[in-house]
Amino acid sequence: MFAGHDTTTSGISWILYCMAKYPEHQKKCREEIRAFLGERDTMDWEDLSKMPYTTMCIKESLRLYPPVPIISRQLAKPITFYDGRSLPAGTVVLVNIYCIHRNPNVWKDPEVFDPQRFSLENSSNRHPHAFVPFSAGPRNCIGQAFAMNEMKVAVALTLNRFEILPDLANTPLKLPQIILRSKNGIHVYLKKAS
Repeated sequence: MFAGHDTTTSGISWILYCMAKYPEHQKKCREEIRAFLGERDTMDWEDLSKMPYTTMCIKESLRLYPPVPIISRQLAKPITFYDGRSLPAGTVVLVNIYCIHRNPNVWKDPEVFDPQRFSLENSSNRHPHAFVPFSAGPRNCIGQAFAMNEMKVAVALTLNRFEILPDLANTPLKLPQIILRSKNGIHVYLKKAS
C-alpha cells in the first residue's frame, strides 16, 4: 500500500517545495500549463504529453529528492563485478539512490536544480541507471507511469491555480527513511495565481 501512496505523496511534496524554491522554473511551468489548459480547470489524458518542461522539473525534483532514497536486495546467487570482486549468495546489497542522483561523476553541479538535465539532448548519452527514482531493471516500480502521471496532474492543477512561495523560516530537514521525508514538514505558502 505504501508504494502507491506514501511515495507519490513524498514526490509531490518535494516537487511543490522545488517550485516554491525556484520561482523562475515555476513561472515557466505555469506558462506551459496554461497554454494547453486555457480556461479549463481539469485535464484530459492527452494533456499529459503537452508539458515537457514541467515533466523535466518533476524529474529534476525526483533526482534531488527521490521518494525512496535507498533500496536493498538479497542476492539469490553470487555476483562478480567487472573488476573481479564478488559477493556471495545471501548478501544484502544496499543501493543508495539519493547518492547516485548526486554523483558528480554523472551529474554536473549535482546540487543545482537544473531541469534541462532531462531534455532529450542532455539525456541521450546518460547511463540508464544514473536516474532511478523508481528503481530499474526487472524489479522496478510497476506503477511508475501511473505515479508520473499523478504527479503531473497534481503539479499542473496546483500551478494553474496557485503561486507557490517558500516558507523561509521552515526549511525542510531531510529525513531519509523508507520514504524521504522532512523532519519538520515541507512548508510552502499558496497565493492565488493571477
